[in-house]
Amino acid sequence: MLEISERTRNLGTETAFDVLKEVNEMVRGGKSVMNFCIGQPDFDTPEYIKEGAIKAIREGKTGYTPSAGIPELREAVAEYFSRTRGLDVKPDWVVVACGAKPFIGYTILAVTDYGRGHEVIYPNPGFPIYESLIRAYGAVPVPLPILEKNEFRIDIEYLEKIINERTRLLILNSPHNPTGGVLDMDVLEQIADIVKRYKNLWVLSDEIYSQMVYDGKFASIASVDGMQERTIIVDGVSKTYAMTGWRIGFATNPKLAYYLARWVTNTESCAPHPNQYAALTALTGPQDEPKKMVECFRRRREIIVDGLNSIKGIKCLKPRGAFYVWPNVTEACKIVGARDSENFRARLLYEAGVAVLSDIHFGHKNEGDGEHIRISYAASEETIKEGLRRMKAFIEENSLY
Repeated sequence: MLEISERTRNLGTETAFDVLKEVNEMVRGGKSVMNFCIGQPDFDTPEYIKEGAIKAIREGKTGYTPSAGIPELREAVAEYFSRTRGLDVKPDWVVVACGAKPFIGYTILAVTDYGRGHEVIYPNPGFPIYESLIRAYGAVPVPLPILEKNEFRIDIEYLEKIINERTRLLILNSPHNPTGGVLDMDVLEQIADIVKRYKNLWVLSDEIYSQMVYDGKFASIASVDGMQERTIIVDGVSKTYAMTGWRIGFATNPKLAYYLARWVTNTESCAPHPNQYAALTALTGPQDEPKKMVECFRRRREIIVDGLNSIKGIKCLKPRGAFYVWPNVTEACKIVGARDSENFRARLLYEAGVAVLSDIHFGHKNEGDGEHIRISYAASEETIKEGLRRMKAFIEENSLY
């Protein structure tokens, strides 16, 4: 009998796409669904960026490129990282790939060895691909709880306890998916003080939402003294420029860039040639459209947070970045007789036509932290208001007391 490898059978996924499949099937069947399950801007890619790609195609820029990316884009990314992080980043330290996601795996592969007991600390709840790839590539996943009672800040004392000589990588994500939490410089400095005690400990800083901070300023741990050398900064054009399907991400690290590019060579060869020119146009062109988009998200944040907190059984902290809220629905589950957040999510979808994700889609439940759902407010204000209306009606109509 032909067998599938154990690592493939056990490979995790983004269950958001499973929910999206359910949503699409319902919509095709004529059901009205307010969709808040996918982390994708609901804006179209700006026209000037599209024209950058079209121009590249017409000029014959459709073949292979260097694995690390076209020189012009690497230069633009280096300037972008330097300007937005307060660093001196050289173009040779930049690598381009098919989105930001591949750099999660490339980094794990670059700093851990299979079956050696090397540990990777990752945020929980968090982007599910972190744990998935840690396991698939033979390292040991160590969850770092991100708790509502701490306002989604990292517990420095807990982090200090779980880091040890076997720890090879610490994954940070700020602004954070799914909570919208943001790490301030004082917290990053405390984390850096711990990390610098270990000579073989790297940091992967997932900063894909770096341009979506609504309260305070974005800060990168790489800008802390002594941390640039051991930090892999990951960012891209997907969220900031509404270019999720263009699949262009980039990373920088002075020591690892060469090896990250080698992994690109071994997997995707290079990012799509014309798409790299689209990304170049995005970074070097006018920034009015991205700024307008962020202001739209800021207004939507106010609407959804206020709306959720007005619904019986739901309480929601205001996120400081990204475009997600992580409301606590513990009481709402009790009110409608849902056994947990996943049951609550499913009932919301099939009984109220509201598509959200539950906390189990983002890792393991943290003990004592209650039941949560994730709602993406990358949707129109009208959709948000209708979704809130349906949620409120669902809870009121199904109340057991």
